[in-house]
Amino acid sequence: MIELLAPVGSKEALIAAVESGADAVYLAGKMFGARAYAANFTHDELKESIEFAHMRGVSVDVAVNTMVDNSEFEELAEYLRFLYEIGADAIIVQDLGVAKLAKEIVPQLPLHASTQMTVHNLEGVKMLGDMGFQRVVLSRELSMEEIQYVCKNTNIEIEVFIHGALCICYSGQCLMSGMIGGRSGNRGRCAQPCRLPYTLVDRENHDLLKDIDVGDYLLSPKDLNTIDFIPELIEAGVTSFKIEGRMKRPEYVAVVVDTYRRAIDSYLINKESMVTSDKDKKNLAQIFNRDFTTAYMKGKPGRFMMSDRRPNNRGVLVGRVVRYDAKSKQVTIKLVEDVSIDDIVEFWVKIGGRVNCTIKEMSVNQSKVEHAKANQEVTFEIPAPVRDNDRVFKVFDANLMERARKFFTNGAPIRRIPVDIKIFARIGQPLRIEMRDADGFYSQAQTDFIAEKALKRPLTIESIKKQIERLGTTVFEIREFDCDIKDEVMVPVSEMNEARRIAVDLLEKARLAKYQRSVISKDAKFLRNKLKVNRKKHVKKPNLVVNIDQIDKLEAAVDHGADIIMFGGESFQHENITAEHYKTAYEIVKQKGKKIIFNTPRLLKKWQMESFKKLLMGFKEFDLYAVSVANIATIEIVKEILQVPIHADSYLNIYNNFTMEFLSELGVKSVTLSPELNFGQIEKLIRNENLETECIVQGQLALMVSEYCTMGSYLGNLDKGKCSQPCKKNKYWLLDRKEEKFPLVTDQFCRMHLLNGKELSMLPHVARFEEIGIDRIRIEAKYYTKERIAKLTNLYRELIDLGENHPLLLNDKMDYIEGVDITRGHYFRGVL
Repeated sequence: MIELLAPVGSKEALIAAVESGADAVYLAGKMFGARAYAANFTHDELKESIEFAHMRGVSVDVAVNTMVDNSEFEELAEYLRFLYEIGADAIIVQDLGVAKLAKEIVPQLPLHASTQMTVHNLEGVKMLGDMGFQRVVLSRELSMEEIQYVCKNTNIEIEVFIHGALCICYSGQCLMSGMIGGRSGNRGRCAQPCRLPYTLVDRENHDLLKDIDVGDYLLSPKDLNTIDFIPELIEAGVTSFKIEGRMKRPEYVAVVVDTYRRAIDSYLINKESMVTSDKDKKNLAQIFNRDFTTAYMKGKPGRFMMSDRRPNNRGVLVGRVVRYDAKSKQVTIKLVEDVSIDDIVEFWVKIGGRVNCTIKEMSVNQSKVEHAKANQEVTFEIPAPVRDNDRVFKVFDANLMERARKFFTNGAPIRRIPVDIKIFARIGQPLRIEMRDADGFYSQAQTDFIAEKALKRPLTIESIKKQIERLGTTVFEIREFDCDIKDEVMVPVSEMNEARRIAVDLLEKARLAKYQRSVISKDAKFLRNKLKVNRKKHVKKPNLVVNIDQIDKLEAAVDHGADIIMFGGESFQHENITAEHYKTAYEIVKQKGKKIIFNTPRLLKKWQMESFKKLLMGFKEFDLYAVSVANIATIEIVKEILQVPIHADSYLNIYNNFTMEFLSELGVKSVTLSPELNFGQIEKLIRNENLETECIVQGQLALMVSEYCTMGSYLGNLDKGKCSQPCKKNKYWLLDRKEEKFPLVTDQFCRMHLLNGKELSMLPHVARFEEIGIDRIRIEAKYYTKERIAKLTNLYRELIDLGENHPLLLNDKMDYIEGVDITRGHYFRGVL
């Protein structure tokens, strides 16, 4: 099965997607969807939309792909029941807690794992399959080879993004929008900080790219376009070809779906070749582009993956300025592409930014024209000055938009279902209509009127067909028409029309009948029992955890009061962490009588897997407090190799009790809670949980992790095949428009981590964690020097031991110690 899956953010986009050839659509209601700022659908609109799609044989996947707070689960339960009852074909989920709830109350509703789950290896796909997921949406960072490998080795349906906007961070791993603006991408409210301007600087704020021809949008990727890779993806075994764009206008949906529909069909018809015209490719660019990339499908393209000059639609180059007359405000451009009246063009002015203009009147050789062709010189009026040789881009193509709108504004369906109709007419009997559509669904209806002998004009095949073929705005069209008439009979036209209407209505009901589901019990008692407090509030001193990546830092932490060391995983120094490093770390910690958790990489691509499993084998000789994992796949890998407690890190987005219960059932013994939770949420959560809980209290948190590296792309010649690794020679920051500096580090796997410019500090509030019963508090220390680690570890140790009696608190000196460039994270504000 090959499925073309289209994005739908509005009713018009739904019609556009269905009529232009989508096999399936994905959309969301007004809640729990990762595109909260799309129009989305009310309950009534969801029901109508699903019926509309199902009537036409199109599946509907509903996005329920945000993290969910405990307080929202009763509403979520009702919503899931509703989606099941109205016939949703699947739900797309990010939150493991949502998956757990769905399996309990709507077990027959198929589960699709969102790309927000960060599934990027075969092991993750298999594990989700074992959990009951029918389909997995792979991370967009996979290569064609990795996609082929996953498809070849699993029976789970694989969905891959083929077109549209890209996130620069691994989806589901981005905290940037929430941390700097309070709008969490994990809650569906991403403010897209990646589309803002940044400057790559060193410690002294020197612009390191000022002598390089590069724009300011260093985190803004081009749009994905894989039209030329469709044959490879089909042969790889991909089930669903997903177009991004629930925030896009319906014209965009129509053009992109129509283009990919014809490309897929042409290849399936003739696998020797796939037909895609230059016009099709230009239309894809014209409808919306930030320029195009194939992302990581064929390697790491470095700077050539980035739309660093423009973070929004750039249109299509149509020509350059030949001359501008300031007095008349007339500009003449030499065209390389056609333009028409009502097109909108944009001039990229060397000085002064952009000049936009809607062409209302234009001339060629002083003659007014409606349409001007490539290679002609065309003249029209513009509102602001431009210069010779400025580039001109068409950002709105009036003719293309008009054609696109026909997919959803015609009223009558474009995509119709063939139906065979047979008419029986006999004197003394009702006229009977039988209908059978191309999918085998059947209906029949008859007139109330008993056919009589005709006195003047008996019924003929032509006269009957004239009435019956009036299918109008229904989804059906006649394929075969058979009329069995005996003798000269008469039936009133109105009776035939009514019988036709009833037959069509019954055929529609027959088509929808297979999607009907029974009503589910709405008793929420079991849900309330799950969320009620089941352990008493307890006050105890939390253990102090320090997360580090180097031995000298480990020694500083142990010597200054850490109870538990978390060691390994990614190195923020771009250094390999070897088995020998783990052994040394273990010996030092054990010698000091402390506990140690071995950390594992946050991301594990196929090329890492063999060495990672070998590393785990070496862990068998150690008596570990736990092994920390950051991805769903790693849980199963660790369980297969080691008999050791498993710690689930915050990157698993642990936001509610259902997620914690889910992880507990997988064998997890302790968790780091999501840094997007506030104190109120945390207190309610941990009082309903028996897992050991940990909160991050200190450090410059990683806001993004990416296969893209700014330093390697612009300073290291990554696009030429081998990076010169400038990250080993200097330290780097991204400076934003508000003068905030975000540290950049690369790990030993050449992934870039963007850290928060402000340092999380909860020094004055250590007692609060003790009061609400947190078991462990953690310092994220990989970016710190060993001297800084020693100082902070000692401070937290004293604050845990002395509590409110610490001299810094008694003398109100904490501000002096912390400095001004700090944040309390979300502990007091939470996220939207």
